[in-house]
Amino acid sequence: MSNIILNYLLKNFFKTLLVFVIVFYTFGIILNLFEEIEYFKNLDVSFFTPVILTSIYIPSLIIKILPFIVFFASMWFMVRIRNNKNLLTLKIFGFSNFKIFLILAIAAFIVGWIVLFIASPISSSMSKYYEKTKSNYSKEIDHLITFNKNGLWIKENLKEKQRIITATKPDDHFLIDVSIFHLDDKSNLIEKIHSNNVNIKDNKWILYNASVFRLNDGILKEEKFKEYEIISIYNYGKINNLFKNFDTVSFLDLVFKYDELINNGYNNIFLKQNLHTKLTLPFFLFLMTALAAILTFNTLKKSDNIKFTMIGLITSIIIFYFKDLSLALGQTERIPLILSIWAPILALSFFIFIGVLQINEK
Repeated sequence: MSNIILNYLLKNFFKTLLVFVIVFYTFGIILNLFEEIEYFKNLDVSFFTPVILTSIYIPSLIIKILPFIVFFASMWFMVRIRNNKNLLTLKIFGFSNFKIFLILAIAAFIVGWIVLFIASPISSSMSKYYEKTKSNYSKEIDHLITFNKNGLWIKENLKEKQRIITATKPDDHFLIDVSIFHLDDKSNLIEKIHSNNVNIKDNKWILYNASVFRLNDGILKEEKFKEYEIISIYNYGKINNLFKNFDTVSFLDLVFKYDELINNGYNNIFLKQNLHTKLTLPFFLFLMTALAAILTFNTLKKSDNIKFTMIGLITSIIIFYFKDLSLALGQTERIPLILSIWAPILALSFFIFIGVLQINEK
């Protein structure tokens, strides 16, 4: 009998969770599709291009909000079994509130690890394809910046000319092994600048030991400068923020290719933040399921689903802003960054520990 009840709980819980994922995925496609259509409206592409890009972008978004999806799915499932008296039947067969909560929470915890090891690599590959495809259509955009296996590439449109910048990799406030090409409006080379070390802390870039090659009667002539300055719309902060995209780096990459990512120029702080953020996912799913149990298992009386929907929305907003505030404190170095990532988990754990003890008595 216990196996039958366990199978019933897990089967219906996962079925509810799948329905909620599909609903959120559908809403995500509808909302993001307008943005993609706006992006491609002046480009010669078929209607299916924004549809396809939207469909491969949404999975990474689903992973980000998965704790809240699990929370709503758990609440919906628990309220349903309580309202149709199945919860009372489960209690008769020896399944307490605590035991039901534990089964569902452990299931959500396992789902979190499955997402990290299986879904995360797939969604990160899809995100990379998404960014690469959109960058291919960005040639008509005045400014473009991308980072791939060949290094950092920057395009700037200036007055009556354009600038192409390549660098092997970023290194803190510096770019390493930099080549800068200035082209006229017909893409003819005007000058080439090379420097092994460029300070990009501010918009006024300082190129150390720069070699400047200018065309003179069809011949490139070299001039050397100990320091050479150019003005760019980009600086360290802006470039660093552009590549704080958690979606393109999977959990497996962070675990097994961490040193390689560092060597490729990724910021160490960014990678640590990314790794610990992903590691919190299984624990977050466990706690959000527990929170749903605390809110729904405090009585056996039938209740209005709208009431619990509003409670769920308010609770999700509070948790979301608490997470955001905690991370902001870590990023501004008010508290250690790693602590700021795990602080919401610790706070929720304390609250849920007390709540679970209460529902176990009912």
